[in-house]
Amino acid sequence: MIRTPYLLFLGDAPDALAAKVAQGIKDWRPEFAVGQLRLPGCQADLGLTDMTLEEAYAAGAKTLVIGVANRGGVISDGWMSVLVRALELGFDLASGLHTLLRDQHPLVEASARAGRALHDVRLPEQPYPIANGVRRSGKRCLAVGTDCSVGKMYTALAMEAEMRKRAMKATFRATGQTGILITGNGVPLDAVVADFMAGSIEVLTPDNDPDHWDLIEGQGSLFHVSYSGVTMALIHGGQPDALILCHEPTRPHMRGLPDYKLPSLEALRDTALPLAKVANADCEVVGISINTAALGEEEALACLQEAEARMGLPAVDPYRQGAGRLVDALSALS
Repeated sequence: MIRTPYLLFLGDAPDALAAKVAQGIKDWRPEFAVGQLRLPGCQADLGLTDMTLEEAYAAGAKTLVIGVANRGGVISDGWMSVLVRALELGFDLASGLHTLLRDQHPLVEASARAGRALHDVRLPEQPYPIANGVRRSGKRCLAVGTDCSVGKMYTALAMEAEMRKRAMKATFRATGQTGILITGNGVPLDAVVADFMAGSIEVLTPDNDPDHWDLIEGQGSLFHVSYSGVTMALIHGGQPDALILCHEPTRPHMRGLPDYKLPSLEALRDTALPLAKVANADCEVVGISINTAALGEEEALACLQEAEARMGLPAVDPYRQGAGRLVDALSALS
């Protein structure tokens, strides 16, 4: 088990999105977040207290979590001295990066000397089967996006919270490092061997009560040439009964791909739904989740109203407004 609470390490993150792992923990498990540690040049700020390692340890932090999700998932050379010092002080380390802590000799040596743990959250903990496509009992909802990092995880978590308030049976199913750090379990999908990705989602979302909803954390985008494979695995392995379309309206291009424009919500609907119907012919698109964090209140409302009128589906920002109308749409399917 990863010891809590956490000191969230933002390193030299170039922007707020690069610190999305730490942001997700702060937003959904604020009781885990003692403070943040930033290096010179860091352009991300969670609004938490800036702390040194010594201050955070004195405040009770047990684990230093690498809260950065950079392109390629690498551990920067500039971070190494901080990570080693954290182990020497008595912190455990947790990371969801592709570059594994256990493969870094300075960290392995320091953890052995200090008797501290290295947690590689992105390392699959069990073998997974090849997907068989057999239908499962229970209900499943998947968030799919026009791009990466548009709010798919936040949408599923907000829906789960709303459903539990209503005493509905619902479980958030984490498929990435942030979700796993928030909930304590899940499948690190993009670290699973390709042939077994869809099978891992079948394992993650097994047979359940007929009125139980699995809320599957979305990953990547069918339109993102770097990360479309994980999205397909979720669509076919998850066999969703419902899709939520997720979008961020202010982006000039796909995340990390300046030559690729974001697709429209219509294009996302018309691409994702036929693919979902391959595994579940009854799948429906039931709602739209729009990340309006970059918009003012009036702009956000206008954006949501325009999308709703154009698409004929409830459109909300579930983090800003609550997920009630999206849950209403799921209830209508039950």
